[in-house]
Amino acid sequence: MKTITVIIAIFCATGLRAGLPPGNPGLSDSLINTVMTELEKECKDLRCVYNKKISEAENRLKNTRQRLAMSSSADEKLTILILKDSLMDALASLQFSEANDISKVRYRKGIQIIKILYEKVLSLDHHFAAVRTFNEISNLSNPNHYTEFQKVKEMLNAQTDKKKGFELTEILDKNIYTSIVSSLFKIFTSNKDRGEKTADLKNVECVIDFTLRIHQDLKTIFYETSFLQQSNDGIKVNIEQLFRDYTKPIRYENSLDDCRNKDDWDMIDDLLDVYVKRMNEPGSSRDQAVSKNSKMQINLEFQIDRLLQFIALYNNFIDQGEKYYGKFKLVLNNYGSTNPCAAVIPSEYKKLADDIDIAINKFKTAYKPVEVNGSKLKELLYGINETE
Repeated sequence: MKTITVIIAIFCATGLRAGLPPGNPGLSDSLINTVMTELEKECKDLRCVYNKKISEAENRLKNTRQRLAMSSSADEKLTILILKDSLMDALASLQFSEANDISKVRYRKGIQIIKILYEKVLSLDHHFAAVRTFNEISNLSNPNHYTEFQKVKEMLNAQTDKKKGFELTEILDKNIYTSIVSSLFKIFTSNKDRGEKTADLKNVECVIDFTLRIHQDLKTIFYETSFLQQSNDGIKVNIEQLFRDYTKPIRYENSLDDCRNKDDWDMIDDLLDVYVKRMNEPGSSRDQAVSKNSKMQINLEFQIDRLLQFIALYNNFIDQGEKYYGKFKLVLNNYGSTNPCAAVIPSEYKKLADDIDIAINKFKTAYKPVEVNGSKLKELLYGINETE
């Protein structure tokens, strides 16, 4: 299931209070196996403690019912009935406490998931902020920024008959297509002999070939990277809204960014403790207690479900980003080293290709989470252990 493939990587932050520094989204990935073992042990220990207590309470209740069935005295029956009701309340209270403590563990893990996902989103922010600007990419694909082309243009302009020739306007001179057409026209219509014209053409042919081939490809890379950056901005807004909704039941009022900057995770734990304590408070009747407990528990469980929806959204975005950068790599490799004009390829172009390789690796490792199977997800987020 793609909606759950991020879980195991995210749990690597369990027990950590401070946020990870931007640019190091995979800093705690080495803790994954240890943390997952600890989480599984925590859930099992909780169930073990409560199973023992619940079993003892059920046995006492069973014995009390047997005594009630065997009793013949009205006074004794009344005493046993009161005891039976008390034992039933105690059993219900234990069951409430177990469910509430499991919910508490799952909710806290959800907070830790949000915490680490946010660090990954911030790291992606830094990644996209470092992506080359439109002007940088435009310069790579514009022949006017290549020395060889500029020299030929200046020479042709100096040799052109001002009365018969013409000069492009500043706007058209900066345009890749009109600048190339104008330069080629001047080469072909100059008064030079055939050999000189061929030599002039040789001087600029590789620049013209390279820039014309990659111009549209580089524009595509820029605009699609901009799309990914905008998508990441949307992911950031979504996770900040998720945090607000997630912490609303426990009455935490600060934003995710404030919580991270103030290292306020302990306050969330304290408010969660207060919330669970209220959940465990007895009502005036068993029905009222069940109703109150169910409503408060639903408030926690619903937020966990929303977290899973966000995880799916995040995972899809990372998959999309990896595919986009894979496409960028194919585009850049299209003008390979076997091309006779490979020598004209500027170092900035090669640096761009290296940046894309680094980005692909980050999407595969730092940003993209590790898979966890469905049974482990149920264990950690829903308290279901299929082996017991």
